[in-house]
Order: sequence, then C-alpha cells, then structure tokens
Amino acid sequence: MTPSSVQRPIGVFDSGIGGLSVLAALRTQLPREDFIYLADSAHTPYGEKGDAFVIDRTLAVGRWLLQQHGIKALVVACNTATAAAVEALRAALPGLPVVGVEPALKPAAAHTRTGLVGVLATRGTVTSARFARLRAGHEDQTRFIVQACDGLAQAIEDGTLAQRAAEAGTRIQELCARYTRALGRFGMAPGEIDTLVLGCTHYVFAQAPLRALVGPQVHIIDNGAAVARQTQRLLLARQALVPAATDESAGAAGGRVVLCATGAPDALRAAARHWLGFPDSCPLHNARI
Repeated sequence: MTPSSVQRPIGVFDSGIGGLSVLAALRTQLPREDFIYLADSAHTPYGEKGDAFVIDRTLAVGRWLLQQHGIKALVVACNTATAAAVEALRAALPGLPVVGVEPALKPAAAHTRTGLVGVLATRGTVTSARFARLRAGHEDQTRFIVQACDGLAQAIEDGTLAQRAAEAGTRIQELCARYTRALGRFGMAPGEIDTLVLGCTHYVFAQAPLRALVGPQVHIIDNGAAVARQTQRLLLARQALVPAATDESAGAAGGRVVLCATGAPDALRAAARHWLGFPDSCPLHNARI
C-alpha cells in the first residue's frame, strides 16, 4: 500500500451513538490512525427494524464512506448491522477490509465458572441466523440465557440530550432492571449467572446501572477491545497501519476524528463530549445518505 493510502482514515459506523464505545477502543489500540465516525441517526435504532432495511442502510453507508472519505477499512460498530448485513457488505465492497461486531460469547464461555452466561442484545441480533450459529458454536459446556432488550438502545440515545436526560435516565434504569430480572439470578454460586455479555454497543453506556443490578462479582463483557485488535491485525497484514513516529513532527500526525450524522447531530456531539471527552470543536458534518 502506498504512503498516501496508509494515511487514509478508518470508517466506523453505527445506527447511533453506541459505536462510540468501539471508537474509544479503536483509538486506544490505534492512536495514530484517523477515523470517520458515522451515526445513521436519522434511522436509529436498527435493533427493532427488519433485515432488508438494515442491509439497505448498511450498504448505503459503506459505499458513502468509501466514496466520500476514501476509507481504508470499515468497522461496523453495530451488532444488528453485523448480524444482518456484514456478508452483503463484504460482497458489495470486496476490496475493503470490513470488521463486524458480535456478542462476545466465546470469551464469556471461557470465563464463566458456573456455566451460565446472560446475554443482553437487540431483537434484531438475537433473532438472526448469525447469532444462532455463534451461540451453537459455544454451547457445549455453557448455557446462554438470552434477552432481547426492546427500547434500551433508544433510551440510551435519548439520554444524551439535556432536555430528555432525566426521563431517559429513569427509563434506562427501568429497562435494565426488567431485562436483568428476566435473565434470572446473578452471582457466583451454582445455578447463578456469573457472566453478562453486552450484545449491543449502546449498552456499554448503561454499565453503571447494570453493574448495580448484577452485583460487583459478575463479569461484564463487551467486544470493543477485541474489535480493535482485529482491526489492527487486518491493517497490519495489508501493511496499511500508520507507521510509528520517527521524529517530533511525525509525532503530531494522526489521531484525528471526524463525526458525521444522517440526522440531527445534537445527540452525537453530546455523546462524544460526555463519553469520550471530545471538544465541541471536533468536526461534525451532516451526511446525506
């Protein structure tokens, strides 16, 4: 890959703000890389929409990021979009490395000691064929108790806006309580769930109420760090990583982020400020897709 190609940004895409949790992990793993983050906020959340709709949006966003921003890789930071559309995306953009996210069942199965793992995810994820295959591949000695969390991703989206924060915070607490209660008893004793998988990137931003509900000993797993490592591996194999700094001027290069939203940008800017500490001066553009 030519030096100019190496300097191209990595695209990161989600239906809304949830993928910011993956972006944070990517920036930790790849601090010299530039990123374009696209929130399809005009159509969020994907989790309760049909596969055909999610596939159409994912393909449209992937093509837009490649054509308008010349991305060198695409991270689909949305479990629902990965489950419904990642194969179609790879077929449509065969020259582009694509990294998807899926619930971290494999590390959960390796970690659990009681053999019981709770999974919180969107309805679109838990009803997908991709999730069924993933689950079947790790159920030899682990029982996964799965709960679709209708409304939780939207409540987390709403919680970033000042005018909705109090109402959304109450709603998040109520939904987290309802869905963890539906999973069963949490703890370290036989017959209790000792590991909880967050199967939607939005849910990382509800870890505080979830932790309070399941207790301090239960292991909570998301997939941000694993996605970041896989992205690094793919780019390294293609010799597409930005090289390490060799002098002071090179040390200032890289690490830039541009935010894009298909809908009102307020939620994305507020979330980036709150969760990632981004300044309001961070570039944010409306995307017509």
